[in-house]
This record gives sequence, C-alpha cells and structure tokens, in this order.
Amino acid sequence: MPTSIISRNDFLRGILATVIGIPGLSRLAQAEDLRQLTKLERPLKPVTISSARIIRTVVGLRPYRKSGFVLKAERMGRKYVVHNYGHGGGGVSLSWGCANLAAELASETSLVASTRLKHAAVIGAGVIGLSTARILQDQGWIVTIYADKLTPNTTSNIAGAHWTPSSVYDTDFISSEFKHTFIKAANISYRTFQLLIGTNYGVRWLDNYDLSDSDSGDDMVSYTTRNGLRNCYPNIEWIDPESTPFSAKRVQRYATMLIEPNTYLPALMRDFLLRGGNLVVRKFEHRSQWQQLHAPVIVNCTGLGARELLGDAELVPVRGQLTVLEPQPEIDYIVLHGGLYMFPRSDGILLGGTWDEGDWSLEPNLESQARILERHAKLYRLN
Repeated sequence: MPTSIISRNDFLRGILATVIGIPGLSRLAQAEDLRQLTKLERPLKPVTISSARIIRTVVGLRPYRKSGFVLKAERMGRKYVVHNYGHGGGGVSLSWGCANLAAELASETSLVASTRLKHAAVIGAGVIGLSTARILQDQGWIVTIYADKLTPNTTSNIAGAHWTPSSVYDTDFISSEFKHTFIKAANISYRTFQLLIGTNYGVRWLDNYDLSDSDSGDDMVSYTTRNGLRNCYPNIEWIDPESTPFSAKRVQRYATMLIEPNTYLPALMRDFLLRGGNLVVRKFEHRSQWQQLHAPVIVNCTGLGARELLGDAELVPVRGQLTVLEPQPEIDYIVLHGGLYMFPRSDGILLGGTWDEGDWSLEPNLESQARILERHAKLYRLN
C-alpha cells in the first residue's frame, strides 16, 4: 500500500502489514482484531439515496501541498508576514491549532514592540483566516480582516467539515519537523472544538462507521497510534456487521465531531465583529500591495490564492464535489468507506467521494454525481 496520505480513504485505512515492524503496534492491532464484536444497541436508519432527493451539488477546491501546510514567518519589505495556508482537506479540522501557532509567530516580531497597541491584518476570511483573527484578538491584537469573499461564499462554506485532519500531506514529502507541527496543531484544534459543542456553533459529536469489504486490513487503532493522534479517537471498536444496515464485511466505530459550516462560519464572523474586529472587502492582485496596509504584521490566510500571490507552485487545487440530499433528521451517524463519506447535517445529507488533484473546474460533474449516488446506495443492504 502507498504511504502517501492523499485522500480521506488513506487516512481511514491502516494496513496491518505496514505496522509489523513497529514495536508494540502489531500486537495492538492483533488484539483489536481479536476483540469480540459489539452488536449495535439500537438499529440505524438507512439513508434514502435517490436522485429525486438531490437538492444541490456543490464543488470546492482544496488548497493542497504534498509537503503539508505552510506555517512560517518572514520579513517582507516593511512588514512582518506570517504564512498560514495550504491545509488540503483538513482546513477546518486544523484551524484552531494552526491559528494558535500562527499567533505565536506573530508575537515574535519586534515591529510591534515600540507601540502600545498591536495591529495585525489577516488576509482571507475562510475558516483559517477567521480562526487566526479570533486568536489574535484574544491575545490583545487589534485585527482587520481583508478578503474578497465572505461567508457564505468562501471555500470553507463548501467543506464537509468532519473533524478528521486528513488529506493534508503526502508522507513521502514531509519533514519530521512538519509532522511534529501537524500533531501539535491537530491536538490543539481537537480540544478547542470540544469547547464549541452546541447549536450556537453547529458542532456536535457523532458516531462514525468505517466500512470495509475485505476480511482484514482496516485498523484505525494502529493508524492513529502511528500518526500521533490516538488520543483524538477514543473508544474505537469493532461492530458486528449483521447488526447494522451496511453491506460491508467489517465495521469499525468511533466518535468524531461534525461542524456545520453554514452555522459555524457566521458564528466566527459574529464573534470577530463583536470583539471590535474590522472588515474590509478587498482583493489583492500582488503581495506588494500588502505594503500599503497600516498594520505592521500581516497574516497570510489566502488558501489557494497563495499560489499566485507568492508563486507557490507546489500549492495545487484538489477538486471535491458534494451531492446534497434532502435532510433526514433520523440519520445521526457518519459513514466512511473506500473514499466515500456521508455526513448528516441540518441543511442536508452530504454525499462525497471525489479527489481530483490539479482540477480547477467549479462546475458540477453529472457523471461523478451519478457514480457517487450508486456507490453510496450499495453501502446499504436495504437499498
């Protein structure tokens, strides 16, 4: 199996053979395999999958770098610029952690030492920009956000927003330093999102059912342990497939958080404005225009826009398409299988399963839509 983390499926798949040489992990994985299967305590309602129930299809472009996100600071002309971009499919999941680390970098500059008030300009109003602005405010900064697109018209609004920091990097291209930063950011975000549980922010815990058609192979315990995230996935257990509505041979269950962007992002913007934040709608054609801003510290949270602004050729779009069905309030669980995912939200049932690297198109692909519907329908024995 390739070692690259390039899709949600890669994140959820841990092949036992890959951990045999790692002390302790093979025994742990074998112990999980031998654990008695748990029967579901209650029946799960199946999702009603039909093209007649489609209410919209949306497309978003994930800002992906094989070597992982950029989180660094540099002097740029008269400004001190902190870069915080390129989070792939894990932008929402990593947002609070990367925001905290970006704020740490911002506080290291001497450009604000001679002034009583700390001024910062955040470029971008997606989840990374909003989170970074809020952390800076909490640390005593006066913050202005500059963005050409605001919620609900940002890429972050299209995100599935399942708390799983996956699809962020390729293991063949990252450094040990980046891996340490990634784990630190993930753990900070994991704790912060728990403080936002509730209807005000649209964050809730849900059970995940990770399905596999093979008799062996999938092991979330060994994967999360190997990648330093075991504490973020408590109570992983194997479920008796016969007690579920799924057609899969193996079923693993664990809990994660689901964030509803259309509730969460406006709430972040509200908090930012209520705390005295300033907002300017503006598009920057070149990074040299940042020199015109009043703030001595700039935090670059431009996502895919950093490709042109900074000439970052490694930053590429990864096209993701979501087909949204009418809401089903009785569906209170998440399904993941072979790159497919189903997220139940108040604004609809999200069906996803595309990862088109290098594709800039924002037009819905009807063939992909039909394929996603067909594959999701096959996950249920009753469909």
